Amino acid sequence: MHVLFVCSGNVCRSVIAERLTLAVAADHGLQELSAESAGVRALVGFPVEPLAAQTIVGLGGNADNFKARRLKADMVHRADLVLAMTEKIRDQVRELVPEALPRTFTLLEAYRIAKVSGARTVVGLHAARNDLAYVGRENISDPVGLSPQQFCDVGDRIAEALVPLLLALHAHQHPQATLHPRSAADGQPPLLVIDGGRGEQSRRAEPPRPAEYYGPAVEPTRHAAESAG
Repeated sequence: MHVLFVCSGNVCRSVIAERLTLAVAADHGLQELSAESAGVRALVGFPVEPLAAQTIVGLGGNADNFKARRLKADMVHRADLVLAMTEKIRDQVRELVPEALPRTFTLLEAYRIAKVSGARTVVGLHAARNDLAYVGRENISDPVGLSPQQFCDVGDRIAEALVPLLLALHAHQHPQATLHPRSAADGQPPLLVIDGGRGEQSRRAEPPRPAEYYGPAVEPTRHAAESAG
């Protein structure tokens, strides 16, 4: 599965998600999982924003050899799944490539649908979309210009949604994925249990978090943050 992440400048949020995805693929042996990122108003040619780079490293990823790119239609065409950081950006992707609607979501939207419906394919996410319409915002804000702590918070939010979503969509390869037992009782499709995306221990030394901050995790994973990307 090839995933395209889209944000504004492609130097923070989307590149964090891209590099986290590559780290998850390596950690879990998901050889067919790949990722790239772009921005609708990209700072073309710029490297990863420094605080975003720290976040990527804290997540266990590699922030090197990156240059921001502007979103183009061919990127959308080759993606199996497109995950935008905001609803506005998601809609811009759909305007650019209307036929991509069934595989284009915000990251938080896709995570919510997978968690509630038990969908484990992109087709399943789209099929459940209309039944699980959500009144509210499912956006991850741009942290550019904000504090290191706020970058950390944004990174946490990306990781908490993205890691379990990726593992859910690769449940056939992930032995830790479990199904909710309700299906045996009422005949409904089984629900995949997807907990939070961060482990009990973080590779990031600063800032410290209280132990109760870290919810149940799918696997020992890590942290994140974001910016104009």
